[in-house]
Amino acid sequence: MAKLFQHGTLAMLVDGLFGGTLAVSDLLKHGDFGIGTAEGLNGELIILDGAPYQALADGTIRVIGDDELLPFANVNSADFEGRAVLSDIEMKDVDATLAKELSYQNTFVAIKISGTFRTVQTRVVKQQERPYPTLSETASKQQVFNAEDVRGTVVGYYTPDLFHGAGVAGMHLHFIDDQHEFGGHLLDFKADQVKLSWQLLDGLDLNLPIQDAEFMAHEASDAEKIQQSISESE
Repeated sequence: MAKLFQHGTLAMLVDGLFGGTLAVSDLLKHGDFGIGTAEGLNGELIILDGAPYQALADGTIRVIGDDELLPFANVNSADFEGRAVLSDIEMKDVDATLAKELSYQNTFVAIKISGTFRTVQTRVVKQQERPYPTLSETASKQQVFNAEDVRGTVVGYYTPDLFHGAGVAGMHLHFIDDQHEFGGHLLDFKADQVKLSWQLLDGLDLNLPIQDAEFMAHEASDAEKIQQSISESE
């Protein structure tokens, strides 16, 4: 089985540690499927079939450069062992659908959903400048986008409650359309028929930016503040 490679932690983002500490090229050595964000919390990263796309707050999608830096990202080597065709499904149904197929609540799961979506809603955070705000303070700087009858792919992960703080407990999903013109952090979707694929991951390879002085000197928030910040930024 494969492991989830993660650079940085959610707790770092909660406190505003948005400085880039890992190059895209180095991240891609660890997988060809994943999500994340760029330096300055600039947009939403979607890695699909080894290609790194960045959804920006102006509504565009670009291929992010190998030398560009990331503060946080998740990747794995895609090898989806489970698949199901789902009809008349909404985003809120993904948890229950997976629960019917496998027992996964205590491990990481890579999730891919592909097909034509009746509606999709995403959000993208605008690039932040130093001195960086906290994650919750960026909520007012998010752009929300909507699309209808769009063909594309949901890319993301399920993180167990046990690892909340390292990652986002529960589902953390991004979206990109097949034309690479629409995407972002997934807020909601509805679809008549899509294919759900999943891959159980048997461990977490957590990479921390120990060469970064800001990270090493930082005193992290407690769990209650982390949860409050996530709720405010959603």
